[in-house]
Amino acid sequence: MSTTANSQQQWEKVRETVASIRQETAKVIVGQENVVEQMMVSLLCRGHCLVEGVPGLAKTLLVSTLGKILGLKFQRIQFTPDLMPTDIVGSEILQVGGDGKRSFDFTPGPIFSNLILADEINRTPPKTQAALLEAMQEKQVTAAGQTRHLEEPFIVFATQNPIEHEGTYPLPEAQLDRFFFNILIDYPTIDEEEEIILRTTGKSSPEASALLDQKGLIELQDAALEVPLPDNVVKAILQLVHSSRPASDKADDYVKNYVGWGAGPRASQCLARAVRALALLRGESSASIAELRDVAHPVLRHRVVSNYNATGEGVSVDDIITRLVGKIG
Repeated sequence: MSTTANSQQQWEKVRETVASIRQETAKVIVGQENVVEQMMVSLLCRGHCLVEGVPGLAKTLLVSTLGKILGLKFQRIQFTPDLMPTDIVGSEILQVGGDGKRSFDFTPGPIFSNLILADEINRTPPKTQAALLEAMQEKQVTAAGQTRHLEEPFIVFATQNPIEHEGTYPLPEAQLDRFFFNILIDYPTIDEEEEIILRTTGKSSPEASALLDQKGLIELQDAALEVPLPDNVVKAILQLVHSSRPASDKADDYVKNYVGWGAGPRASQCLARAVRALALLRGESSASIAELRDVAHPVLRHRVVSNYNATGEGVSVDDIITRLVGKIG
């Protein structure tokens, strides 16, 4: 059999796997197709994700369901003002052996998993946030003077409540930039909410089954890197990112009037990875401008900073991104 035929078979297998994951997710999650798709893109890109939505929108259920379907070890960490770095990373505990000898043994914290849900990350002090962010960036933690590597895949989904801001510690822009996506979860439609009631208020609720394991997800992640990225998409990515920077010659008067800081080079990298992964999820043979338009908001909304003019005139960051996306050729 030729190499081309083998590649085609592998590609078809990937498409079938992705379709099965979508079907299994739909058993548990009602609606939110775009959110599920964006979370899958983040997982395929090995990218950490910041998820925002009011309480009760099944953020925890979404993440735990994907973790179960993908066969990942899942841990949820509730971030609170008194949470310490050792509560996340782990600590050394004094042990006394049968012979009376004492020694310190390292007890791993919940960070030693594949998929982490950091619930309400902005409710914990910066010192504890930094412990998580080190693990996100370096894929390792330092405890008791020793560096310990985290098992692949390792992905963090952090949530924020957009309503309550009292007693919170907002993440600075430099730390927000570490997140691959910023996903907004909205209320379900009335039909979707009716379906949620019917599914979840009876004697039993639907459960998802595991379709993959850690190795299977890594293979999908590698497949996403092989999706072709045409030159016109690369040029569109550069146009989009550079046009978000007020000092760039690509920026128009609208951006110069409403944007304080534009997206940095990491945004271009994330867009390139995201369009490839989204094309894979949709069964496309290569990335296109359509995928770029669909990933622009979650990639850019936490990397473009609006100014006082925008705040005063009610212009949101999403409004700015929508205008920039509309100018993509």
